[in-house]
Amino acid sequence: MNLSVSLRARVPGSVSAEVTAVGGRSVVSVEIDPAVKRGALTENDGDTLAEAARVAGRERIPLVAYLASSGADVDEGVSALVGWGRAARELVRCSGIVPIVLVVTGPAVSGPALLLGLADVVIMTPDAYAFVTGPRMVTAFTGVPISAAALGGPGAHSRSSGLASLIARDIDDARDLVALLLAHLPTNSEAEPPRLTTSDPVDRTTPEAGAPMPSTATGSYDVRDVARAIVDDGELLELRSGWAANLVTALATIGGRPVGIVANQPQTLAGTLDIVASQKGARFVAFCDAFNVPLLTLVDTPGFSPGKDLEWRGMIRHGAQLAFAYARATVPRISLTLRKSYGGAFIVMDSKTMGNDLALAWPTAEIAVMGAKGAVEILHRRSSVDERAALEVDYEARLLNPYRAAERGLLDSVIDPGDSRREIHAALEVLSTKREHLVPRSHDNTPL
Repeated sequence: MNLSVSLRARVPGSVSAEVTAVGGRSVVSVEIDPAVKRGALTENDGDTLAEAARVAGRERIPLVAYLASSGADVDEGVSALVGWGRAARELVRCSGIVPIVLVVTGPAVSGPALLLGLADVVIMTPDAYAFVTGPRMVTAFTGVPISAAALGGPGAHSRSSGLASLIARDIDDARDLVALLLAHLPTNSEAEPPRLTTSDPVDRTTPEAGAPMPSTATGSYDVRDVARAIVDDGELLELRSGWAANLVTALATIGGRPVGIVANQPQTLAGTLDIVASQKGARFVAFCDAFNVPLLTLVDTPGFSPGKDLEWRGMIRHGAQLAFAYARATVPRISLTLRKSYGGAFIVMDSKTMGNDLALAWPTAEIAVMGAKGAVEILHRRSSVDERAALEVDYEARLLNPYRAAERGLLDSVIDPGDSRREIHAALEVLSTKREHLVPRSHDNTPL
């Protein structure tokens, strides 16, 4: 039997809040009723949102909110903005302490839209849309007509902005996704993630993990096939799958233990790292680290994506976000290099020098400053075509293998693809008692 306790039940407004159960665990659940003035938030509504977040933080239980709001109630004027501000402040206070999941079931306009940016995970239904400035203002300012769906619908936020972590078929599917997500997470940052039941043997061999690897260095494959071969029952809960598709971020379990997976995706942009991939990876690494979810990084990248526009838009700053997130993460961290790992991308994809706990590689791994062709063109640019071809073969034989990195202690072990699940599970078991504490300080200065 699910028992619930209402919060501020007699306060008028469109927002209701209660402590209830999701998947057998207590959560604070908030709902905005769009039938009440299209969910326009009054000062009372903002205070109810704030109280819900305050209770979640105090009781150390997840906060789940279902939003459908046209924004602040214009009839109340500045008072409505005051309530929204209090809610935003309490959400920030909860950040990194309890999971914050916001589900958008209708409009989320202006202030409520900004609340979405404070959540750990945002789920959108097909009828949802979110924006800070609406279609009328955009059209007036730019002269280009646009609909609410095109401006801020699930498609826009799953592909272009990266706001939507998951897209639900309907509200019932959204509730199922909330339960599935929370099943991979602890109740709060001081607890361990729950162990899930699985009949998948932890010592199962995984020859299928190496099967997708192409015969040529430039061939592509879906890295999710590799991940599915390693995790329990081949099940991945991929977050932000449509945004920055050159990097995969997903939750899964290995031996029933939740893990966060970060993987370069050779199918998109050859798995290179760019601005949005760095942002996506950094946010996910920080999320897993906040809630004690171990990290498994699958590496296959030729490096950072080149481009004048990327550099001007801040590739240095955003690339540093990924390095920063890994360097400060204290959860168990395992990397597995599948194929390419070149240059600066080798460092930021949770290399040994970034402080990971175990660095593994397949025999197909190529760890170097760059590929053979690029290196030879730089070092032997005056050589003939035939000479360069021979030099490339020599470079590959001498340097493009994992054993040179292993000799220098940059890899702990070179393993067969078929042993991947067994080796990673064993490492997670050993690392389950890992406890690392950062130097006390008020806060760090993330390169935003």
